[in-house]
Amino acid sequence: MRRRTLLTGLTGIAGGLVAAGAEPAVALDRRHVLHVRPGDSVQAAVDAVEGSGWTIVVHPGTYRGVVNVPVGAGELTLRGATRDPRDVVIVYDNANGTQKPDGSGTYGTAGSATFTSAAPGLTVRDLTLANDWLRADHPEITGTQAVAAYVTGDRSYFTNVRLLAHQDTLFADTSALEAFDRHCYSRCYIEGDVDFVFGRATAVFTDCHFNTLARDVEFTPKGMVFAPSTARANPHGFLAVRSRVTSAAEDAVYKLARPWVPSYETTAWPSLVVRDTRIGPGIDPVAPYTNMRDAYPWQSMRFHEYRNTGPGSVITVPENRPQLTATEARLHTPATYLGDWRP
Repeated sequence: MRRRTLLTGLTGIAGGLVAAGAEPAVALDRRHVLHVRPGDSVQAAVDAVEGSGWTIVVHPGTYRGVVNVPVGAGELTLRGATRDPRDVVIVYDNANGTQKPDGSGTYGTAGSATFTSAAPGLTVRDLTLANDWLRADHPEITGTQAVAAYVTGDRSYFTNVRLLAHQDTLFADTSALEAFDRHCYSRCYIEGDVDFVFGRATAVFTDCHFNTLARDVEFTPKGMVFAPSTARANPHGFLAVRSRVTSAAEDAVYKLARPWVPSYETTAWPSLVVRDTRIGPGIDPVAPYTNMRDAYPWQSMRFHEYRNTGPGSVITVPENRPQLTATEARLHTPATYLGDWRP
């Protein structure tokens, strides 16, 4: 399904600050709460935040534009006004290869993000973050990564959030190469095709739904769900628990993961544990992992599973599906990954 079709029918189009004489671009009350309504700018509300501990409530509508939360906006909460994340959509359409308006070059992968946050203690809930850039609309662009959310702050918490894009949907990263920033994604829906959950953060996914998209291509695999790039010194990378993996594509045409060893950090040792999760038929059960580059084979990485179910989890070639023992599994829980932080 085309992304723009997916997003139509939602009320309100936000195009920036409202005209003079109308209501203010953001409404402020005395409890450090800002309200954003159709016609307002979410970024204007973020820019109005001074210090930490603010809440931005976004009312139902579609808000077209990028949002950048700076490191100084610590402990910020950004939430939809209703409990249905489909009611509030923040969306834009930059890609890695999109030219910047000032002619200074392209945005790059991180710069393509619709939503970017470096703020520690961020909470995002009850809304949708989307990048609706489409390969078919831009055949001249080869840098097809188009990020919905690029998150780097420690203690970043997303709950009941929809993250929608194609390639590189969620960039769960860290604020510095030496940082072990922690993220928690709870009851989130994340969809895409290539490496659509990737990065170097310590990221826990609990009760999440990962969905691989249909792709009109002849090659397989058509994509991968996870591409962690965990630092070698970090004992904890990505952990998916009590979740599910579904697909809109044919059976067995997607891989569960491949390791990402970035050119700027060739010592990375990607880590992924998928446990207590239902894996649907879209994932290749015989060979669920693949290489991004042959110099860094997945077999040398920290990839493990434990007590998964579903047709995509069937173990037919044991060496292709490393399993944790019960003793090892006790070291791979949300509590051990998040340490003293309880979101």
